[in-house]
Amino acid sequence: MNVANPALSIRVADECFEDYILNSEFTFTVLGYAQPRIGESVDSWQVELVEPYSKNYGIDSQEFADHRDASTSSVMVAWLDDRPVGHIVMSTHWSGFAYIDELAVDESARRHGVARSLLDVARFWSLKRNLPGIVLETQNNNLGACKLYERCGYVVGGVDNMRYRGIDPNTRETAIFWYLIFQD
Repeated sequence: MNVANPALSIRVADECFEDYILNSEFTFTVLGYAQPRIGESVDSWQVELVEPYSKNYGIDSQEFADHRDASTSSVMVAWLDDRPVGHIVMSTHWSGFAYIDELAVDESARRHGVARSLLDVARFWSLKRNLPGIVLETQNNNLGACKLYERCGYVVGGVDNMRYRGIDPNTRETAIFWYLIFQD
């Protein structure tokens, strides 16, 4: 149970995961492309505004099937009452960090503490495995996610301007790598 939202609970993904993915809306609105800077707050980043448009990366429930109940990975689903509304996929990265492979919240459940609760679960999962911290990646067009990670204590550890050029040579999307380092 989540103290901030008692109707919210986080559970291990089960056989209903595929139905949840197929019936959820993970689209977000792109308002612009930020120029991320290591060591600076998200609010100080310069943003090139664009005509707003919807973005959906497409989530494949089968992509992470092998992550469920494995020793080095896990898939957790957030539930509001009896409805699945978000999920997190995490694994142990070769670098020794926990890696959040995916974090998504259904559009109808955003701004209800779901993503923060899922990140709290990732922290617990990582600490339980004695990992030194967590790394995740998002893009410079998902400013809401960037602000969330910053509020949750993550810092930008790297920016990759070329990561998505193999998909689209003209893309303005930049990969931003966020880190949460655990202190002793």
